[in-house]
Amino acid sequence: MKPRENLVRLKQFQVNEKRRRMAQLDSMIAEFDRMAAELDAQIISEETKAGITDLNHFAYPTFAKAARLRRDNLRTSQAELVEQRKSAEAELSEAEAELAKAEALENRDGRGRQETAASRAMTG
Repeated sequence: MKPRENLVRLKQFQVNEKRRRMAQLDSMIAEFDRMAAELDAQIISEETKAGITDLNHFAYPTFAKAARLRRDNLRTSQAELVEQRKSAEAELSEAEAELAKAEALENRDGRGRQETAASRAMTG
C-alpha cells in the first residue's frame, strides 16, 4: 500500500468520524428539545391545576418550580450543544477539504504511474 493511499484512508476515517459526531450532536439536541417540551407541558399542567402562574406566589407548585429549573438547564445545555455542533460543522468542512486534496493527489499520482507504465509497455 502506498503512502498516499494511507493518507486518503486516514482522511476518509476522519471525515466519517466527524460525521458521526455531528449525527450524535443532532440526536442529543433533538432529545433535549423533546425533554424540554415535555417539561413545558408538565409546568402548564401544574399551573393550571393550582390556578397560579406567578412564580413569586407563596403557593406556586413546587413541582412546577423544579420542572422550570430543569427545563432551563436543558435549554442551556442545548444551546451549548448547538455551539459544539457549529464547531464540529467547521471541523467537518475542513476534514472534507483535506480529503478532497488527498484524493486529488492520489488520482494525480495514479495517472502518472499509469502513463509511465503504458509508455514502458510501448517501448518495452
